[in-house]
Amino acid sequence: MQTLIEQPSIKIGNVIIKSKVALAPMAGITDFVLRSLIREYSKNSLLTTEMISSEALVQKPDCNITHTNEKEAPCSFQIEGHKPELMAKAAKILEPKATIIDINMGCPIKKIVNGNDGCSLMKNPKLAKDIVIAVKEAVKIPVTCKFRLGWSQDSKNFVAFAQLMQEAGANAVTVHARTRAQMYSGTADWVEISKLKGEIDIPYFANGDITSPQNAQECLTISKADGIAVARACMGDLSLISRIEKYLNEGILLPEPDLNEKIKMLKKHLDFQISFRGEETGIKFFRKFYPAYIKNVRGGGEYRHRLVTELKYDNIVSILKEIEQGNE
Repeated sequence: MQTLIEQPSIKIGNVIIKSKVALAPMAGITDFVLRSLIREYSKNSLLTTEMISSEALVQKPDCNITHTNEKEAPCSFQIEGHKPELMAKAAKILEPKATIIDINMGCPIKKIVNGNDGCSLMKNPKLAKDIVIAVKEAVKIPVTCKFRLGWSQDSKNFVAFAQLMQEAGANAVTVHARTRAQMYSGTADWVEISKLKGEIDIPYFANGDITSPQNAQECLTISKADGIAVARACMGDLSLISRIEKYLNEGILLPEPDLNEKIKMLKKHLDFQISFRGEETGIKFFRKFYPAYIKNVRGGGEYRHRLVTELKYDNIVSILKEIEQGNE
């Protein structure tokens, strides 16, 4: 029998999120389009933007990456950087649009950490603390942080790091259950995250390898977290977060979308991207999503190759019809 969550909400600073589920930030993925489509299924989850460079934002405050609307709320805007003053300025620019400001301290990508941003901040806790203090002083909305277990297996400092972020004023933290050295390989260690229980007084979210309503519940149980953050599994299933919420809150397991439903989602997603970015840019931007939407279909490799090299909308629609007919 599914154990229901008694109070499906989390208090982050002065904001109450009426859900235990968040969309995790993903660079080049969790744009306005994806967030808006997920919001059509899930009305209460916490959405998060892709990471926004503090330096780029201060130089160009009205950049496309910050686009939003009132339907998105609650929405956390994630910023990255390593200069406290610039991070504070970026947060201030975003404050009118954001429900929460999130600070990226977990991105493992080489060009990010080589610039002293992202997960490199876990090697410099004093600087990370200074950033949180500066951002907290700049805005009146809640401030959160997202980081990993540590830089490597030999330097898992996430518990002490979380305590320091709380001391600096962070209102919640999200922990990706891998080290920077692991990148996105191996298995997320939810047991490790459970070590945070009782060590901090602010809410914490568990992140990593959450792909279904059932293992979302398992992650919550094992990690003892207040909530979960879902990432890559949303790329080919816009309904996933809402189905997780239904399972956690009501014990009802809704079926995963079948291929026809996923193709409909794909088309809607592609059409929105074209509307938002223009046809050529939208089609090129969307290429990264095809593998997730048509995963496990017969002849998938050939279809993916054709889709990611196709620039004409009508031809893409024709290929999608082929996929449906070939997998009936």
